[in-house]
Amino acid sequence: MPKPDLDRIDRNILALLQQDGRMANSDLSQRVGLSPSPCLRRVKALEETGVIRNYVALVDPAAVDLSVSVFVSVTLERQVEERLDAFEAAVVRWPEVLECYLMTGEADYLLRVVVPDLAAYERFLKDHLTRVPGVASIKSSFALKQVRYNTALPLGHLAD
Repeated sequence: MPKPDLDRIDRNILALLQQDGRMANSDLSQRVGLSPSPCLRRVKALEETGVIRNYVALVDPAAVDLSVSVFVSVTLERQVEERLDAFEAAVVRWPEVLECYLMTGEADYLLRVVVPDLAAYERFLKDHLTRVPGVASIKSSFALKQVRYNTALPLGHLAD
């Protein structure tokens, strides 16, 4: 899919919606200097081209008893397509895994896992991660404190 050409107004729309996805079109149009109809057309175009993938609510993990964040490095025995596919197929089924990346370097995958407590993480390891065929090693690092968390992508590099 070709990359859409984003002008200054599109970039402003994206920046504002990344901060408040529920912003009313009338407020958005006023902030970007358009009337409501052209602003809505631009938002719809950004959605249709896949630039805007989804709208979500960001939930406070502590408020729903998911205060333990674990970064898990996983190394496979062999890096062949069938093992990679099997691991990825398993990971997408586990709701505890918020992010999973195929990596370069020492580990093959890096996962971000959230659980209520250490016992829940132990169950996650035993019931899920260690049961995937071909997993050679698992290294877990527990986050002590979240220093920065942001979901808004930096768009400055798109400037005219």
